[in-house]
Amino acid sequence: MLLFLDVDGTLLPFGASRPYPVYDSGFAPPAADAPPLLTRIDPSLGPRLAALRCELVWATTWMDDANECVAPWLGLPQLPLVDWPDPAEEGDGAGGRLHWKTRPLVAWAAGRPFVWVDDEIGDADRDWVSAHHPGRALLQRVDHRYGITDADLAAMEAWLAANR
Repeated sequence: MLLFLDVDGTLLPFGASRPYPVYDSGFAPPAADAPPLLTRIDPSLGPRLAALRCELVWATTWMDDANECVAPWLGLPQLPLVDWPDPAEEGDGAGGRLHWKTRPLVAWAAGRPFVWVDDEIGDADRDWVSAHHPGRALLQRVDHRYGITDADLAAMEAWLAANR
């Protein structure tokens, strides 16, 4: 099982009308040259994601920075990352509704079951995956203002347990 993991809006919340928490409960501070918003990411998510017993894969425009900055903050090892196609080569064919990540993630999964957690998933993505991916898939949309919540993790855990 694969779990495609976005960063912005998924691990790193943004757009909330309230102050963001700064997570410092016993975790080492980020490196001095780390992105300044890194402390918005709850480092306790790392062990919880690792406990899902699936292969974690970065599905983010952070690319190598996800392994250099985010993974250490979360206590995760280096993860594989999806190499995105050139945007000019990637037409959506769905009237602009299909997320640009959808086709590359389905191709990367190569028929394997997967969870995709992102803040920009829509109905067109669910429909396209259902029609073009032979394996099982959960597209878990999170609220960008809060990132991954306990409810999101519970939904992913339940889906993974039911689809092993």
